[in-house]
Amino acid sequence: MNAIPIDVMSRPAIDRGFRLQWEPVQNAHVLLYPEGMIKLNTSAGEILKRCDGGTTIADITADLERAFSTTGLAVDVMNFVSMAVAKKWLKIPS
Repeated sequence: MNAIPIDVMSRPAIDRGFRLQWEPVQNAHVLLYPEGMIKLNTSAGEILKRCDGGTTIADITADLERAFSTTGLAVDVMNFVSMAVAKKWLKIPS
């Protein structure tokens, strides 16, 4: 099976088998899966909570830049999404 290319118009979604939630005890977003939990840093949590399968990476980036009053996040967001797809945390629906 060929990998789906990732670009700014891709619409990433949390992959099946994972669930994103806020964990008060950890004071962080976590990604739950049957065998355990991944504690996310603030940036990862903010990106993943916007990965709903309908929002493009370009729109996720723009929303983050608005929310945090900054610019220049495109490369960081793309790198994170690429890494999360490689780890199978995210999928890119075809």
